[in-house]
Amino acid sequence: MNETEKILANYFEVLNSQKFIEADLDYSILDKHIEFLEKLNVIENSSISIFDLHQKKHLYLSSRFETIFGFNIQDAHREGNKYFDMKVHPQDNLDAMKIGAYFMKIILKIPVEERKDYKLINDYRIKDRNNQYVRVIEQFQTLELDKHGNIWLALCVMDVSPNQDLNLPLQNKVINFKTGESFHFPKDKKEIELSKREREILGLISEGMISKEIADSLFISVHTVNTHRQKIIEKLGAKNSYEAIRNVKKYNLI
Repeated sequence: MNETEKILANYFEVLNSQKFIEADLDYSILDKHIEFLEKLNVIENSSISIFDLHQKKHLYLSSRFETIFGFNIQDAHREGNKYFDMKVHPQDNLDAMKIGAYFMKIILKIPVEERKDYKLINDYRIKDRNNQYVRVIEQFQTLELDKHGNIWLALCVMDVSPNQDLNLPLQNKVINFKTGESFHFPKDKKEIELSKREREILGLISEGMISKEIADSLFISVHTVNTHRQKIIEKLGAKNSYEAIRNVKKYNLI
C-alpha cells in the first residue's frame, strides 16, 4: 500500500468509525436547513454546502458554487466526491484528508455537548471556471448530531481566500468559536509522536517544575531539558510549553 492509499484508507476508516442507524435520522431537519440557506443565498456571497457523514456525500450545494467558482451543480451531485477531488489540487486534497481524519478523531473524543463548538478552517487551491488554480478558504463545522451523538450533517462554507500565493500548500487551523481557542494541526502524524523522555519532561512541566528542577530530577543538563522543551513545542505546534500541555490535555492528541 503506497502513501496515498494509506491516507485514503485512514480517512475512510475514521469516517466509518461512526455507526449510524438510518431509521433514527430525521431528514426533514435537512429540508429546514436547506430552506433557510436558500433564503440566505440571496444576500450571502459565500458558497455553502451540507455534507452528510452517513451517506458520505454533499446533499446541498448553493448556486454560488456555480456563479463564483464555475462548478456544474448537476455534475457535482451526479459524480459526488469524485467531482470535488478533481477540482482540488492533488497535494492539497491528500493533506485535507489527513487533516480531516485528525479533526474527526479529536471531535469524537470531545464530550457530545461540545461537538458543535469547533470549526475546521482549510485554505487551499482549487480549479476555477477557467481551469486555473485559485486559493479558497473552506470552513467546516457540525450542523447536526444524530440521536447517538454521531456527527451527522456538516456545514461547509467556501470563499475566495485573501491570500492568493499559489506556491503555498494547504494551510489549516481549528477554532473553538465559543472560547476563541485555536489550534494548528501538524501535517504529518509523526510530528505528534513524543519520545519517552519528552513525555517525562512534559509531565514534569505540567507539575510546575522549571528546567533546572527537571534537570536535577532526571540527572541531565539544563541545556538538554531546554532542547527537549523546544522539540515538544515544535511537534505540538504550540507557542510555548504551557500551550503544548493545554493542547495535549484539551485535544487528547497523545
